[in-house]
Amino acid sequence: METRLTRTGQRLAGLAILVAISAVIGTIVVVAARPHTQAAPPPAVVAPVTTPLPAKYVVLTFDDGPDPAYTPKVLEVLAKYDAKATFFEVGKNVAKHPELTKAIQAAGHSVQNHTWSHADLRHQTAAGFRKQVGDTDTAIKSASGTTPTCLRPPYGGVSATVRKRAKELGKELVLWTIDSRDWSKPGVAVIEKRVLSGVKSGAVILMHDGGGNRSQTIAALPGILEKLKAQGFGFRTLNC
Repeated sequence: METRLTRTGQRLAGLAILVAISAVIGTIVVVAARPHTQAAPPPAVVAPVTTPLPAKYVVLTFDDGPDPAYTPKVLEVLAKYDAKATFFEVGKNVAKHPELTKAIQAAGHSVQNHTWSHADLRHQTAAGFRKQVGDTDTAIKSASGTTPTCLRPPYGGVSATVRKRAKELGKELVLWTIDSRDWSKPGVAVIEKRVLSGVKSGAVILMHDGGGNRSQTIAALPGILEKLKAQGFGFRTLNC
């Protein structure tokens, strides 16, 4: 009797072990079958892509606009060659054509101060100087949303007094190193030659998009840009 009970107990114990093993296996299977609930790793941080400024560059500048006949054509050519420029604008022209100033700014160019009426600042009173510059600032700010920090004195007219007054208004005077003299309408080939002869990195090139017939400037601009780019020049804008 005792032997039978022992065998029965052994069988029951064995059965219990099998049941326990089956339960463990089932649990393992269930756990393995559950969907992955661990939080996904955070996305990789990608550094912002920035376009470095060109090491070899020129600064294209256009004076006396904006002009409804020529400024849009200048903008069209610049866009075609992916070139940026700085426009020194006459305040009264901005007041007449604020949409052009806005378009210049929207295209990524710089808009700066060239006085209200293209006045020679050497011959202005202190009050006249402030009005010529201040009224132009106001017109440009109204059209573009930005206030100029650079001032190009018409005719390149600079004196100790002009420098002092400009500084008091927080303006930096900007002239040029290459004068195309396109205002004299010498011909497309001459304008191109004047710009490209002796050009070097850092050159500030003076051209015009207003103040008269600028059709020769428009015609010369594609050749100028093509040759500058072929020589490895990039383009920077001025923000003083």
